[in-house]
Order: sequence, then C-alpha cells, then structure tokens
Amino acid sequence: MVSVVEALVSGGSATPGPPLGPSLGPLGVNVKAIIDKINEQTKAFSGMQVPVKIIVDDKKQFTVQVGTPPTSALIKKEAGIESGSGTPNTNIVGNITVKQAVKIAHMKKSDTLAKSLKNTVKEVVGSCVPLGVTFEGLKPKEAIAAINSGKFDSEFSEPL
Repeated sequence: MVSVVEALVSGGSATPGPPLGPSLGPLGVNVKAIIDKINEQTKAFSGMQVPVKIIVDDKKQFTVQVGTPPTSALIKKEAGIESGSGTPNTNIVGNITVKQAVKIAHMKKSDTLAKSLKNTVKEVVGSCVPLGVTFEGLKPKEAIAAINSGKFDSEFSEPL
C-alpha cells in the first residue's frame, strides 16, 4: 500500500520535527534521507513556505514532489517586502521589474494554465493588485494594458 504525506515546510530548512517527523516516523522510512532530499529540492525557495508531497511505497522507497509557493509569496520576496499593503489601491509598498516577473512566471509554470510566458506574466501582474505592488512603476491595470500593447514583447521571447 502506498502512503502519502503532504506538508508545508520552510524552503531549504525542513527539519525532522513536526510536521514531517511524526508523519514519516510510523512509515518506517529513513526520515533524514527524506529531509535532506526536501531541503535540496526547496533551497531556491529559502524563507518561504513550500508545499511538499512525500509518497512512500510498500518497499519503503520514497519520492518527493515539491510544489511552488503562492504567487503572492514570490512577489513579496522579489519586491523585498514583508507584507502587502493594507490599502492596495492607495498605498503602494513595492515594485517588481519585467525580469522579476519573468522569473516568477518560470517558477509557476507547472501551476498555471497559461500557454505562453506573456500570459503567465500577466497572471503575476494580476497577483500584484491586492499586494499594493507595481510593475515597472505602473499600476497593475496599466501594466496589463502595456503588456497587451506589446511594450515588453522583447522580454517574452523565450519559451515558458
């Protein structure tokens, strides 16, 4: 029988304590090996909560599937802010560049239904709205209009 353990861990610094240790211990697997594998796969998300799924089969073999943090968490990290604005329409707390939005879009490519890098970046820009974050100094609605008009097309030439 296959067992599945899902948890939110701190990127790059998971420990054998809760929530992983108590869940994995009864399965009879090498908890340290699993923790090491999780930390290796999540080091790019250092300081963020990352969803992980550990699948353990009958022979005590395991696979680790790492999700990506929420888009808002990635935006906050790139903008260098701790939290979003309490009043996003009036108080701007940060700004991200096209390059940062493209970086976030690449991180989220497995979680998006968008077919192109340009559309995935538009999803990222849309997530800036409730945070009070601008895109290239433009409010998100203005940024989407600029993206649609082709202003940043040179940045979207690479595949998603």
